[in-house]
Amino acid sequence: MTTPNPTQIIAEPGKQEVTIIREFDAPRELVFQAHNDAKLLAQWLGPKDLTIVFDKFNHVSGGSYRYKAIRNGKEIAGFNGAIHEVCAPERIIQTFEFEGIPDRGHVSLDTTLFEELPNHRTRVTIHSVCRSVSDRDAMMASSMELGVNEGYEKLDTILKNI
Repeated sequence: MTTPNPTQIIAEPGKQEVTIIREFDAPRELVFQAHNDAKLLAQWLGPKDLTIVFDKFNHVSGGSYRYKAIRNGKEIAGFNGAIHEVCAPERIIQTFEFEGIPDRGHVSLDTTLFEELPNHRTRVTIHSVCRSVSDRDAMMASSMELGVNEGYEKLDTILKNI
């Protein structure tokens, strides 16, 4: 599927960070809501072949979350994090941990910014800082890029129908 708003994923070699930039044809408040509401988030997060189920979603400053990715009725991965700040509709700062890595502690710090653009459009910029370059490289080697692209395509459809 071709989208009028392609996703940029920037991961410079040798650095611990990833930046994701994507524009949406929807007002900032709606895009923020879709990132901060478990019911909406579960509808678009990740690749098309996965179902997302939240075990916990306290998405407020000082809160936390955990969700699982399910394929063909089987849990294939879990993810969790702590919410450092939710400042509607400007930013969300949180940690992110993929529980599928054999040992714990491979956590990134993610800052998501929601920028209001002309004509009721929004630019989302996610800046993730991983614990190490090897953690960042493992993230890039996973299906992260596919999940981001397919997820944002699903979000485009949801935003048209809200």
